[in-house]
Amino acid sequence: MCIGQRTEPFFVVYFCSVQERSWRKDLEEEMAEAATESHEDPSDETEDLGPLEPDDSGTFQQVTNLLNIMESESTKTDTEGAGFDMRKRLASVIITEKATTEPSVVMNALIRCLQVPEISTQRKVNIYNILQEIIQQEGELEERCVQRLVTIASKEMRDMLEMEGYMRAEVASDTLVALSRNHFSLVMYELQHHLKPLNLTEEFVIVTLAKLANGNVFEFMPYMGITLATMFTMLRLANEAKMRQVICGAMETFCETVQFYLRHLEDSVYPVMTEDQFAVKLFPMYRYFVTVWLRNNNPEVKLGVIKSLKPMLSLLLPNDDLREQVYDYIPLLLAEYQGSLEALFITQVLRQILEMSVITNSPVPQMQLHTIFTELHVQVCSRAPAQQQYSSQNLTEIVHCFIALARSYPKELMKFFLSQMEMSKEAVRVGTLALIRAVVSADEPKMNIRTIYLAVRVVKNTLSDTRSKVRMAILRIIGQLALSGFQDRIKGWGLKYVSVQLTLSTYKLTNRRDNFYQRDLEEKMVHKVTMDTVRIITSSVSGMTNEFWVRLLCYIMETDYTEALTPICVSLTNLAERQLHAKDEEANASKSRHVDLPAPQKLLARLLVLMSSPYKGEGRGIAMLNLLKTLSQSIAPSMADMWELEIPLLVKYLEEHTEFTWNQKTWEDKLIQFLRNSLKKTRGSNWSLRLSKELNNQIESFDSPSLEKGFLYRALGFTLATGLEADKVEVLLLELLYKTDYSNDFDREGVILCFGLCARGQAKTVLGVLHDFEERIQESEQSWQIGAWRKDHPWRRETVKGALMVMYSCVASYCHPQMLLIHVDNPITAKIIHHYSSSCQDICLKLAFMKSVVQVTDAIKNIKDLEDFQFAQKATLTGIIMAIIKAEPTDSLVSPVRTMAMDALSYLSKLKPFYATEESSELMDISIHSVISLQPPGDSNESIKTLYTNTLHALEQLMEGLMQRHLDPKGLQEMVHLLEKWILSEKEWEREKAVNLHLHLMKIYVQSVGVCIPLKLGQFGGLVGLIAPGTCDSHRKTRLASMDVLASLLDLHASQTCSSWGASKELELEKCKEDLQGSDMEKIFSISSRISKVACLQFNCDEVVSLVQKLCENFGAMDLQHDKASVTWICTFLQMRVKELEDKVPEILGAILAHLPTVDHREVRRLLIEGLLLLAHYHQETVLTALLRQPLPMESHLTEVWLAVAENVPFARTMLHALMGRLQARFTPRANAASKADIWRLAAVDPLMTLCTIHLLVERMDWDNRLLDLFPDLVYTLLLQLGSSQGPEAVSPVLKTWRLIHTGTLPEEVNLQRVTIRSMQLLFRRLNSESLLCTLEEQGVWTLLESSSTFLQGVSQLARLCVQSPQGYYRQRLSELVLRGMASEALSCRISSTAVCMEFMSDPILHQEKLLKRAVLMLEKGAEQEDEVLRMLSLRALGNMALGAPRKVRQYRKLLLEKCLCSLRGPGVSTSVTSEGLEVLAKVLVELREGDLGSTFNAISEQCRAFFDNESELLRLKAFIVFGKLAQVVRISKKHFFKQEVKKAWVPLMLHCQDPCSDAAQACVATMFQCVHFWGWRALESSVDHSDAAAPKEMIGFQMTLCSVLTQKKPAVLYNFLLETMTYVKSNLSRIRIAACNLAGIIMKQMSAHYLKKLDFPALRNSLQELQLDSDPGVWRAALETLNILDTCSQQRLLASPEGIP
Repeated sequence: MCIGQRTEPFFVVYFCSVQERSWRKDLEEEMAEAATESHEDPSDETEDLGPLEPDDSGTFQQVTNLLNIMESESTKTDTEGAGFDMRKRLASVIITEKATTEPSVVMNALIRCLQVPEISTQRKVNIYNILQEIIQQEGELEERCVQRLVTIASKEMRDMLEMEGYMRAEVASDTLVALSRNHFSLVMYELQHHLKPLNLTEEFVIVTLAKLANGNVFEFMPYMGITLATMFTMLRLANEAKMRQVICGAMETFCETVQFYLRHLEDSVYPVMTEDQFAVKLFPMYRYFVTVWLRNNNPEVKLGVIKSLKPMLSLLLPNDDLREQVYDYIPLLLAEYQGSLEALFITQVLRQILEMSVITNSPVPQMQLHTIFTELHVQVCSRAPAQQQYSSQNLTEIVHCFIALARSYPKELMKFFLSQMEMSKEAVRVGTLALIRAVVSADEPKMNIRTIYLAVRVVKNTLSDTRSKVRMAILRIIGQLALSGFQDRIKGWGLKYVSVQLTLSTYKLTNRRDNFYQRDLEEKMVHKVTMDTVRIITSSVSGMTNEFWVRLLCYIMETDYTEALTPICVSLTNLAERQLHAKDEEANASKSRHVDLPAPQKLLARLLVLMSSPYKGEGRGIAMLNLLKTLSQSIAPSMADMWELEIPLLVKYLEEHTEFTWNQKTWEDKLIQFLRNSLKKTRGSNWSLRLSKELNNQIESFDSPSLEKGFLYRALGFTLATGLEADKVEVLLLELLYKTDYSNDFDREGVILCFGLCARGQAKTVLGVLHDFEERIQESEQSWQIGAWRKDHPWRRETVKGALMVMYSCVASYCHPQMLLIHVDNPITAKIIHHYSSSCQDICLKLAFMKSVVQVTDAIKNIKDLEDFQFAQKATLTGIIMAIIKAEPTDSLVSPVRTMAMDALSYLSKLKPFYATEESSELMDISIHSVISLQPPGDSNESIKTLYTNTLHALEQLMEGLMQRHLDPKGLQEMVHLLEKWILSEKEWEREKAVNLHLHLMKIYVQSVGVCIPLKLGQFGGLVGLIAPGTCDSHRKTRLASMDVLASLLDLHASQTCSSWGASKELELEKCKEDLQGSDMEKIFSISSRISKVACLQFNCDEVVSLVQKLCENFGAMDLQHDKASVTWICTFLQMRVKELEDKVPEILGAILAHLPTVDHREVRRLLIEGLLLLAHYHQETVLTALLRQPLPMESHLTEVWLAVAENVPFARTMLHALMGRLQARFTPRANAASKADIWRLAAVDPLMTLCTIHLLVERMDWDNRLLDLFPDLVYTLLLQLGSSQGPEAVSPVLKTWRLIHTGTLPEEVNLQRVTIRSMQLLFRRLNSESLLCTLEEQGVWTLLESSSTFLQGVSQLARLCVQSPQGYYRQRLSELVLRGMASEALSCRISSTAVCMEFMSDPILHQEKLLKRAVLMLEKGAEQEDEVLRMLSLRALGNMALGAPRKVRQYRKLLLEKCLCSLRGPGVSTSVTSEGLEVLAKVLVELREGDLGSTFNAISEQCRAFFDNESELLRLKAFIVFGKLAQVVRISKKHFFKQEVKKAWVPLMLHCQDPCSDAAQACVATMFQCVHFWGWRALESSVDHSDAAAPKEMIGFQMTLCSVLTQKKPAVLYNFLLETMTYVKSNLSRIRIAACNLAGIIMKQMSAHYLKKLDFPALRNSLQELQLDSDPGVWRAALETLNILDTCSQQRLLASPEGIP
């Protein structure tokens, strides 16, 4: 025992002892407390129980408390468990231990406790149990105490009330029995006191007496007589069944006690009573029991009486006188067989009486025999009642009764048996015969000859009974007679009967009929019993007759019931050996050696064929081999010596094996070898040919199919192959061909095998016989009349064709190699093809054809020296087989056609000429499609399951064979390509088969190629990508097979690349494979991820790309799990290798983006997109370029990618920066790429796609994030883009991707302007400024921005509102961006930026942010540009400095004035630029003083006057305003100059007060009146009414006043005014011409006569007359009025002239 085993019980015991001590301590404390309380307040229950000794009070109380504990624990034990039972036991132990020191005190305490009134039953039981322990422990006790206890227990025992009283009485009785061991007299006295004659005592008094007798045999014997006598007087008083049972039980005990006493008389010290004395006292009891109580109707009383009779009879039967009296009561016992009592107990009593009668040689009275025979015989011949439980034991007892009767009354018994046999009832006869057999088989002493003689006579009277059971019974008696030494009693009639039964049973079994199953079973039993009898007879009977020998030997040759062969052969062997070796019977032996045996060849053929199934019929092989050995001299003397050596070896083989361990083929090979060795001994004779004939004759004797017949065909083939006469062999072969039933598969195959084996030595003969057979049966396409030769087996044309094909192939399999090479193409293969092509090509013929091809090709392959042999028929055979495979249904498997077809192809592939690569691929593709598409069979059909398994195996072998010719990466890839669509099938059984086939071929490839030929670049990744998702397949077997393929690929790659592939990784893969056994798909995906992490380390970057491409290609090919597994692998590889994949990112992105639209499930798309984002984190520019080069409109999958970006706000902001950079890059000089990231960053992308992406991100990003930091950049970028769409950059770059994907046009809403504006609207909405949004809408900013004509106006409005917005926290950044944009090389960028800057210049922002100088410099450059819009905007922006930073105007006055003058006088300056320059001057002059202008004052003044008469209303307006501003600036230094300027500008000013442009007219009036004071005439100044100066009447009045003043003060100036005014009559403006006419008229009216004379009146008249033709009526009216005034002045001049008119 080991230490652990020893320690465990020790700890248990130790724990229990510790627990017991703790409980003991607790109990003692409870007792002490209780004892203390008892002294203080004694219990009332003990007051009336008599006085206690002084020291007994405490003990009594302690015992009472312990009893209380026991009683309470008893109620708790059932519910609380073993702990409380332990406390109860411990309390009992404490009491018993205390009794060891004070036994009387404790006993008295316990007795006193018993006397407590109303004590519970359980408490009394506990007390009595403790008392019993104390009694056993102490032995002798105080007599007074014992007396008290006896009295109490006796009373308790007798006061039995119901169930609880029974329990108390029982323990009280046991207590008295315990006391009796040391105080027998006291107890016995008490019991005898209550056992009184003629007074029925209490039940437990008798029970206790029986216990006392059993426990105190010798002490009780003196009281036995009186006890029995007293009990006898009670028998009449015992009317209750219970009491009677108790008395019967007590009597049984008393009788057994007496028998024990009588056997041990020498040990007794009391007076001796003899057996007869006891018998005399018992017999009255026996008589009363049998005559009275046994007739009681209560079965329990009857049973008690019967059981008590056996021990009583043991005492009564030895007494001669009493025995005769016992016989008298046998009829009463027999009568009980008719009642309900168990028959066994009655028969046992009867057997006891009968056997004692034989022993004492005092047989029962003859008058009782018939009754005994009848009662016992009926029970043997009839079925026992259902209530009889011991029927078989009862029959055994009855047999012993009849044996006893046969010894006493043999004649009477056999006479009774004979009378019963005459009744002809089968059951009676069978029962009687069984009893006779039992009598015959009686042990020592054996029955006397007389009895046997009488028994045989009885049996002979029933030999004619043909009923099975009777026959078996007779056969068993015959066998028993032989076994029991009465062999001479069966010679003659017995042997003949056995022979007849052997023949009869064999005939019936071999000619059995349907629906007679029960009869067949009975006949089999008869036959078995017959065989057993034969074996007994042949092994025990000497001097066997020759007739019996002949019968048995012929039985072997003729019987069809082979189950009997084993015992017959054993019997024959025994007889033969006895006859051959019996020295005293040499003559008989010689005679038996020369008995009429069958022909030796016939006997040998028969035994050989039967020995092919050696374990049938209880192992007939050994029996037949022994018989052959014994008869060797009679069969073939030349073979005898060889048989003596070889037969024991065959026997040894059979003995070493059983029917479950032997091998049929091995055994048949041994037999064939035995046959060949035997035939060698007969060379040169016709022995083999005669044996062949006998074998041929036996073909009809065996059923098809059977092992014997199969061996028979084989033996016949071997035998024919050794024949010397070819012509006779031909005859036998032709006979065999004609008599064969070709519709029977077994016979057909047997004949085929026979022909093949025969071809080993007779190849030409066999081929000739086949050819002759074909000619004889007129084999042709039009005639097939085979049925004429076989009326009993009408042949089918196709069946014979199939058989002939296989015969030819079988000949090829067995014939000599040299003969095969000669005949294989023709006639063998040619005949096979011919027979198949000319048939209906049904399933059977296809199978036969394939089998033939396999056999022929296998035979060729097995030839060692093929050299350059080319199989000419290979191509033809291949074509036929491929057509067969294609014709097979792909949805069901009903025949092995495709299996055998693929086997045939496998064999053909190994022969020359070998298949080309294309042929191999075609063969594999056809075979794979034919097999993998098959649905697996269900569990119900085992044959289909086997066929299915074979088909898969055939496909594996074919693929392996074809692959062997192309063991290189290309061949591997081609194989995988063929399997790919099946690996990705939606049907799990197709996937499972494809993956398993992949695994098988991978193993072959790894074993054959290994590291010799490395895989092509990217091939490894593609292979892994195909199989990796299979690790998450829903089908467990497919998962595991995929894992194995993956492991094989990784091993191959590691060995070819010499990469680190340690044991830890292999262990991890093994663990993953074990985990894949589960069914939790979440765990399986996790395991697949673990596998991918292990595999990832073995991949280079190119393999990663090929892996991702393959995984992406297969999206959607299967189910969701496959896609999830694929994306799991992709994400794992990207996470682990993303930093190394810089060069491969475009390819990976291309694969993912190309296949992302095919992914339907949202979760898979999400994971793929996460992989894209992971790439974007590390390779932002590359990923961004790839995404931006996707086509528009943006597809859903691409939208989903950008939505995922938008969800990650930090990353989305990064992407927005990158997107803005892409848009802004168009407006910056193109830089040279310094890195791969730069190449992708500078790659051309569609700005429209970029804008759409920005719009999507801005729209979908979290609106809680207002993008304040990105707002200026986004607005600026979008404005630049919007500006570029108005200019030459508006056309998007034409990308190759766009041309490849899109051929149509985009929707109208998807254009640069609209997308940009929508994006800007989104941006402004994110500012959460409702007022700003409303203002933008009210002012139509978005509408202005859409149109190219109003774009700059919209930009200005937008910039102005941004500047005016109270949320101007983004203005600084926007200002910086604007200034940067103004330096751009892109004109549109500069224009847009300048437009924004123009508004910013009107605000202090630039000055406050110290950006004014930069802005001014940028504007200066812009003002110098050739672009008109840019110059105009730059000038306007410079002018706005007066609004935003007026104090800085003087600082930049020189620059401002210079740029303004340049805009006024530069070559080719446009009107708008000039207008803007004038506008700027108007703003700037407000902030300057006269001294700030310097020399530019004169230039500005001159330039202004030059624009007074300009055709542009705007220029005129601006010129008037600027001139007015100059008038306000003029101080002292320029007053004189400006006064001259005023004089020069006065006429245009007066005329343009009537300017057709109202604004210009008003400005002109204002400017003119500002300049009036430069005339220096107050009268003139006072005449001006500024409130209504522009009114025509007022202006005329002003002009008249002015002319009047000039006439007086400066008439020459007035004269010049007239001349200058007349130049305006040719003005292009009609209102100016009218004003000129009017002013000329006014001047002429005011002109002095002096100056009138100087006028050229004709010229003036001509000019005015020309105006008469003006299209404007107002002109010619004004001209007419002026002409009238001219005429008046002319007359005045004539009148004033002294000379008159010349």
